[in-house]
Amino acid sequence: MAFVKKVVLAYSGGLDTSIIIPWLKENFDNCEVIAVAADVGQGKELSGLKEKAIKTGASKIYIEDLKKVFVEDFIFPTLKAGAIYENQYLLGTAIARPVIAKRVVEIALAEGADAIAHGCTGKGNDQVRFELTIKAFAPDMKIIAPWRIWDIKSREQEIDYAESHNIPLNISRETNYSKDGNLWHLSHEGLDLEDPANEPDYDKILELGVSPEKAPDKPTYISISFEKGIPVALDGVKMDGVSLIQELNKLGGANGVGIVDMVENRLVGMKSRGVYETPGGAILYKAHQALETITLDRDTQHYKQQVVAGKFSELVYYGQWFTPLREALSAFVDATQQTVTGQVRLKLYKGNIILASVSSPYSLYDEEIATFDEDEVYNQKDAEGFINLFGLPIKVRAKKQKNQSLL
Repeated sequence: MAFVKKVVLAYSGGLDTSIIIPWLKENFDNCEVIAVAADVGQGKELSGLKEKAIKTGASKIYIEDLKKVFVEDFIFPTLKAGAIYENQYLLGTAIARPVIAKRVVEIALAEGADAIAHGCTGKGNDQVRFELTIKAFAPDMKIIAPWRIWDIKSREQEIDYAESHNIPLNISRETNYSKDGNLWHLSHEGLDLEDPANEPDYDKILELGVSPEKAPDKPTYISISFEKGIPVALDGVKMDGVSLIQELNKLGGANGVGIVDMVENRLVGMKSRGVYETPGGAILYKAHQALETITLDRDTQHYKQQVVAGKFSELVYYGQWFTPLREALSAFVDATQQTVTGQVRLKLYKGNIILASVSSPYSLYDEEIATFDEDEVYNQKDAEGFINLFGLPIKVRAKKQKNQSLL
């Protein structure tokens, strides 16, 4: 292995990074390993992390509270863009990687590290997300990705390594799902989920809520207030972004909403099956979309949905957050959000998020124009001339085809 004196490791305390600390020391001449754990809202996973990192060989550990910046600088811009990867995935893992990696780089530079290490596999998307962020802020930094160079070939072998090195784990071989959790979501992959033909055992895997079948028989009504596309209050109570998402996770989870079971196209080319829990995020996307229907003009709404949202979701999924195109798209999105202010009332019921009402001081909906009753503002005869002009190319083509068929 190349000479490395000091390595900063993006550390979660999960299976991968738990064994990477001693592996780095074994394979890089007993190099110093500094662990960096990012608190992006994963809660109990941070418990005992400091003791574990030091015990397994780290010289020290940084535990960074990044929840506020995660929400305000990453989640909300993605929410405002309406970005949903492949029409299902709310980007819970993808959106967290840039904020984590950026802080890891900052600490690595401050510590004078020779390299940054991460626990992402060579099959996954996260290796790209981490490394593109590293390249954006420390283009000359050496990157160590153990999964691409070590002899370990499976999670089973990782457990074997951990047991042989007396590294404590919070999983067993029977519950060895690959999980990633943060304030926005919790993902589940592996084991029986690797076969899309297997129905997930929600009673076994769900952690943020319950299955729709076990949700209450009575619906829960909530009201969310937005200012310029950003959620600012729940049921009339002003909240910061972190608190609001946490509360929506509880309400949504209790009503079985925000569960997605999908096969997605990974950046590296393969298809992968995962189950995602995003209760609060699903609620916010539904509410934000509803508010845009009355506050955006037709052309802006359609362009944003059909072009911007899809591209934005790809950029996030592919790890291209710190790029000129993503920044430019965010500037466009921010311009569209100036009137996305108002209130949305939703009904949560057995896995469903049902729109109850939407209102805004900037609403473009005009009941007098849209009414089926008599009105004095819309001349229905105007539609005839419009349709004649709008349909002229169709009419001309049809007549030409008819004449040609007679030849």
